[in-house]
Amino acid sequence: MVSDVIDRNERFQGILGRLTTMSIEDYYNPYRLFEWPERLPEEMWWMSPELTTTHGTELADTLTQEQLYALSRYESINFYSLNVHGIRELLIEVVNRIHTAGFETPSQFFHHFIGEENEHMWFFAEFCLRYGGKIYRQPTGAEAVAPSSKVESLLVFARIMIFEELVDHYNSTMAADERLNETIRAINRIHHQDESRHIAFGRELVQLLYEEVKRTATAEELAEISTYLRRYMTHSFESLYHPQVYRDAGLERPHQVRRSLLESPARAKAEERTFRKTTRFLKKTGIIR
Repeated sequence: MVSDVIDRNERFQGILGRLTTMSIEDYYNPYRLFEWPERLPEEMWWMSPELTTTHGTELADTLTQEQLYALSRYESINFYSLNVHGIRELLIEVVNRIHTAGFETPSQFFHHFIGEENEHMWFFAEFCLRYGGKIYRQPTGAEAVAPSSKVESLLVFARIMIFEELVDHYNSTMAADERLNETIRAINRIHHQDESRHIAFGRELVQLLYEEVKRTATAEELAEISTYLRRYMTHSFESLYHPQVYRDAGLERPHQVRRSLLESPARAKAEERTFRKTTRFLKKTGIIR
């Protein structure tokens, strides 16, 4: 039973206690925290250029500075849109497990997690609607088929962890980037502050769930988990490459642009850099091969 594994683990319970205390002490009211200027300057970076999907590619060399700024503007709206969609999905999964059999111990922290993620979803959506006039829909794509249902909770929390670590890589970079407007830096800074707790929790829980799964899983089932999570990381990263972004930025043949960028060596390097810490953790625990 998952609950037995969690309840017996003193380390996990100690971490839960500390993270819950931090959530209480660090609590803020996002509806009063942020100042929303009427508009943001367009002739500047809205996303750190090193994080944009064209960085390091041949295409970037053909674009004017004005086009690069426009691309960063729409890519930032897409990034926050992905946060809105991703948070909505993870909230559904966590709400479905709070105060249920097997998750009694972390349920107290789940309350803080749910509250914080709901507020994150609000300020990311607020940014998109104020400064982009829309929330981008997620592009369609072939998602990896999940292995058997007996590992469902492991995969759910592994996906949440992967999503949060992807987002946090971008948040921490943009929060420290003085080339960006202070409003942009602020929402990334506050999200990074909260996500550091969520990631710490997620890693501990994922490791415990994997140890439980490993007790009865076959070698083939463990290999399927590894393959599934690797595909999920790639699928998540490729969501940053949105054809509508390229169309809105004024680039011709946006679907062709997306294909060429996905095939670029720069994309593989960027994905590896983004998931460097995540991959190291998943390999160390044996979850991916």
